[in-house]
Amino acid sequence: MSKRLFNREQINELLKNKNVAKCSEKSLSYIGAFKIKAVKQYNEEGLIPNQIFEEAGFNLRLIGKGNPRHRIKIWRKIYTAKGGAGLSAENRGRSKGGARRNSHKKFLKIMTPEALAAA
Repeated sequence: MSKRLFNREQINELLKNKNVAKCSEKSLSYIGAFKIKAVKQYNEEGLIPNQIFEEAGFNLRLIGKGNPRHRIKIWRKIYTAKGGAGLSAENRGRSKGGARRNSHKKFLKIMTPEALAAA
């Protein structure tokens, strides 16, 4: 996780970019179409990650100069495994099976020692 934090002004600047799905103080999410296009530009056209992001209107000083390389690396891995659909879907907070992470905690709360003794 990056230690970079966006201020309100930076968030507003990033949200003006059509390739940004959402942005908060701690995170930046890109739209699926941009992810797919970026991977194809890298794989097929041989563009470097920083060039792809600059052409898409991103300020590299704002998002971090190493961020494009890291993002493209992750997106290429997903694209290879799942295709374009893998990049378009929102998968954060989901396990590999599709269930929400930490759902077992709900079970653990229910099954307290007192509840187990009563059962």
